[in-house]
Amino acid sequence: MIIRHATAADAAGIAAIYNDAVRHTTAVLVDTEVDAQNRADWMAGRQAQGYPVLVAVDGAEVIAYASYGDFRPSEGYRGTVENSIYVAPAARGQGLAPRLLGDLIAHARAIGKHVMVAVITAENDISIRLHARAGFVGTAILREVGQKFGRWHDVAFMELRLDDRPSP
Repeated sequence: MIIRHATAADAAGIAAIYNDAVRHTTAVLVDTEVDAQNRADWMAGRQAQGYPVLVAVDGAEVIAYASYGDFRPSEGYRGTVENSIYVAPAARGQGLAPRLLGDLIAHARAIGKHVMVAVITAENDISIRLHARAGFVGTAILREVGQKFGRWHDVAFMELRLDDRPSP
């Protein structure tokens, strides 16, 4: 198993992992599945901004992926990014998510980002623990702001300060 930057050839594997999360989890509050072209376009957009899309591969199979992008689109938030990590069901519990998150944090620091944010459905204890172990702190719970599977979902916000600059 290796972790590397994703290429367009990884788009179908990324789509399969994402679609599993759409169908079976509240990790993403989306009901619509995507195809490989959608993920290729998404990946190209991230990479054009200088943001990473990382994949963990076992042979030729994508078993996890991670990325970050702008937290909000306005320039006042340009120092802040939001991460996302998805692991294929068969690959969970192998330590991929902490490795991917560590690589994302290192990349964000290297390009001068100030804060990394995680927005997690509050019932997702695994993701909350993952981020807490990486140094993220909980900052807010927004009550019933999301919906999926016929119920409301609270959303937790966590943040990691990436540097100690007193001003931008």
